[in-house]
Amino acid sequence: MNVYDTANKLASEIKSSEEYKKYKQAKEKIDNNPELKQKIDEFEKLRYDVQVLAIQGKEAGEEKNKKLQEMYTILIGEKEIKEYFDLEVKFNVMIADVNKIIAEAVQDVLL
Repeated sequence: MNVYDTANKLASEIKSSEEYKKYKQAKEKIDNNPELKQKIDEFEKLRYDVQVLAIQGKEAGEEKNKKLQEMYTILIGEKEIKEYFDLEVKFNVMIADVNKIIAEAVQDVLL
């Protein structure tokens, strides 16, 4: 089996995983609810802005961080959004673990 076949098999396994299926269902539920989608989009934009500032070595400021925390607290108070966030984390952990396994396998040539 060549590496491309293995990669395609891995992609298929990921799409068959419970993490993927449940996250996809939750995402579709959010995408079909314009009000919830807008709330999450606003939160994601603010979170992105704060992360960009952190990467640039700049402080986001207490006001932005406080607003981000307040938005998160409000959002997880809604059952569908909390479920979506929880499933998103589980899916991202799985993907990160797979990436880590691959990176560790080739680290000797990347150093």
